[in-house]
Amino acid sequence: MAKYVCGICGWEYDEEVGDPDRGIAPVTKFEDLHEDFTCGLCGVGKENFTEA
Repeated sequence: MAKYVCGICGWEYDEEVGDPDRGIAPVTKFEDLHEDFTCGLCGVGKENFTEA
């Protein structure tokens, strides 16, 4: 499992944890997230994330 960090604000998406507050189950891979996925803090798109 990997972690991805928003290049704008530093918010982190952890595949192992998911984002339960937004309905994303634990163990959801970043590449499996919908194309309209946005940062949980600043709202930018997936293209602004890099693998940590």
